[in-house]
Parts: sequence; C-alpha cells; structure tokens
Amino acid sequence: MSAFPKTFIVSSQGSSGVQEKWINMLVDKECTPFDMAIPPEFEGPGGTYSPEDLYALSLMNCYLATFKYIAEKSKLHYDSIDGHATLFVDKGEEKAPWMERVLIKISLGGAIQSERALALMEKTKSHCMILNSVKTKIEFEFQIN
Repeated sequence: MSAFPKTFIVSSQGSSGVQEKWINMLVDKECTPFDMAIPPEFEGPGGTYSPEDLYALSLMNCYLATFKYIAEKSKLHYDSIDGHATLFVDKGEEKAPWMERVLIKISLGGAIQSERALALMEKTKSHCMILNSVKTKIEFEFQIN
C-alpha cells in the first residue's frame, strides 16, 4: 500500500432549483460523470442517484472492498460476494432528517472454509475506514452459500 495521507477529489456542477439534476465527477480520474438529484422522498425529481443512494452505496462498497482485500491477503478462496444495503432515514432529536441506520446484507458464495470466511467477514467490520467514520448505526447480516 502506498504512503498516507491520500486525497480523493470530487466535483459537482448544477443550476438552481430542487427539480434540477446536477452532474458529479471525479477530478483527475478517467471516470464517466454521473447525474445526481434530490429524491422524490424529499420533493426532488428522482430518476437518478441521490446523495442518500451514494451514502448507502459508499458504506456497502467500503465493506466489499475491505473484505476483498482482507480475504486475498488471508488467502481465502470464494467464488462470489454480493451486497445489499438498506438505509433508514428518520427524524432526529432536532426534527431534522437523520441517517438512522443502515442494514448491510453480505452473501459469500463458494467459500470452502465457511467458519474462516465468517471470521474474516466479522474482522472486516472493524477495518473499514468509511464505516468507522460515520455516526450512522451499522447492522450486518452475513450468509455463506
């Protein structure tokens, strides 16, 4: 792994109005820009990714990436990994919307050493930097097929 600190630079551009989508991009990376919109649940147009979607995706994909790294370094063989995340938004103490909790379901296919795989899945929870940087309650369900 390369030296720290590391930087990740992103950019957004849009116009006024909650019904207007805006565009996001990664700076200095050759990735396709993508649209973003306020979701219908918050009176936006929807139809594309919302900040809430990316928040849930970020948490789940941090877990997947960290598990893949730990499993490879531990020489754990598996055929597939699938993730599904559900973000629960409620009103907090100050009556403002709050990312209350996220349920992350991970299914691991083709792991011959299921007990070892489960131990590495548990270990991954404490090594995921994004999961460990948020206040949202994180819940997991693991399945090994």
